[in-house]
Amino acid sequence: MRRTRNRLRCTVAAAAAMAAALGGMAAAAGPAGAADRSTVTTTASTPLSPELEAIRAAEATRLYGDPAERPLADRKTGLISLGDSEISGEGVGTYEAGTNGPDNWCHRSPDSAIHRTGIPADITYNVSCSGAYTGNIVIGGSKQYADELVQSDNLAIKARNTRIKMIVLVAGANDDLQFGPVMTDCVQRWVLSQGVCQPKYEGGWQARVDGLVPKVEKTVRDLKTVMSDAGYGNSDYKLVVMGYPSPIGPDFYDNPNFPGKLPGGCAGYDSDAAWGRNVAVPAFERGMRKAAADTGAVYLDNSRLFHGHEVCSEDTWARGLYIDLSHFPPDSNSVRQSFHPNARGHAAFASCLTQIYNSSLREASCADPASTGSPVLQAAAWDDVFKPLKNEATGTCVDVPASVTRNGTEISGWDCHGGRNQGWWYDSGTKSIVTELSHDRCLDVPGADYKAGATLIVWNCSGAANQQFVKQSGTLRPAASTGLCLTLAAAKDPLKLQSCDGSAKQRFA
Repeated sequence: MRRTRNRLRCTVAAAAAMAAALGGMAAAAGPAGAADRSTVTTTASTPLSPELEAIRAAEATRLYGDPAERPLADRKTGLISLGDSEISGEGVGTYEAGTNGPDNWCHRSPDSAIHRTGIPADITYNVSCSGAYTGNIVIGGSKQYADELVQSDNLAIKARNTRIKMIVLVAGANDDLQFGPVMTDCVQRWVLSQGVCQPKYEGGWQARVDGLVPKVEKTVRDLKTVMSDAGYGNSDYKLVVMGYPSPIGPDFYDNPNFPGKLPGGCAGYDSDAAWGRNVAVPAFERGMRKAAADTGAVYLDNSRLFHGHEVCSEDTWARGLYIDLSHFPPDSNSVRQSFHPNARGHAAFASCLTQIYNSSLREASCADPASTGSPVLQAAAWDDVFKPLKNEATGTCVDVPASVTRNGTEISGWDCHGGRNQGWWYDSGTKSIVTELSHDRCLDVPGADYKAGATLIVWNCSGAANQQFVKQSGTLRPAASTGLCLTLAAAKDPLKLQSCDGSAKQRFA
């Protein structure tokens, strides 16, 4: 018991110390799908400052044996990631020398996404840094640590020494949003039994998102300027603005091996986890999407990428509350790895980045639709694919009651209100009907018991036959039993299977 109490004290202290250490595809410099061609637009680059030129020349010597700046077409090819902890590799646990303290905590991992894509390149660069905000990235910005360059300066050097094919930018969480301190407070309030954090933040959350948008936009435009100054044409590369996935959710109790909140690292109130997944992260995603659209960018919406892989789930792609006991007494560096993508999460990022690079899409989304561990790219942002299912007879909408997505939750009709618990997506690839609340919850015929009167539920998406439906003349029918139709007998009745009879109560729009 004494050991448990000491551990709890460490957790409390660590949670209290946790700060902006916590933190987080794409603006295209030109037409989507460009950037991998044998002929490139070449113009003279703008001279760098003497300090940066000396660094560039030294890097060129290491790459080619002499300091000359080569024509774009004659250089080695490269990929580069800029931004904050979400893309640096914070949370993976293995870090490049010199970035794991004590004077530099960028926590750049050799297992970060930029090093793991399937995009052919001679060199991959990760110049992102844990804790970075847009002011550490923009032209004329500030250095994060004494031995670090402003990230746009790092890009300027790499862009002159290699032919950059893709830039990945993940930034914004450490600006107005202050995602790390908010997470800190929510965890601390749970540990200290101080009550939920949602009421404290929900009123001003959208204003925080609105505040970060112009800063991300400036960052994108500055990176385009850096590339132009380096002699690149608009179609010579892709600049990818990647959004942030939700690392937490309320459905961890469905994990048959759920170890408990503290051992599993999913410390926090259930309702706060639901608010984070259902409200906070989607609002953040919409802000990032706006920033991409305003700058003519291609955007990757991966807000749902970790659904089914959240902290405390069966196959988590994110590290939960983690305390590095080598730091004592606990400080912000003791817990900075918490709630960040682990190695599997970065593998998922890498897959999505590869898919969007190889596409011609200007806006796309990525998720794991059947929890197979293999992300799939969709040709739209998630906000555009989820729609209500409105019953023709009752005028009410198919509803996940109280937004509860635990396995076995029965589905019913309710007054249409446009909430996420009434948003549904018919995935034609898997024939599944996915709730907007979680990409890991699909409409399900319980036990594959196809009979009149069976009530539909939500369950872990699996691609199984009892989660496959077909559309026919406005009706939705189990693919394995097309004589049955989804039916709302009355406005707020449970959604049931009944023999298809052609009535309006079996038609949905």
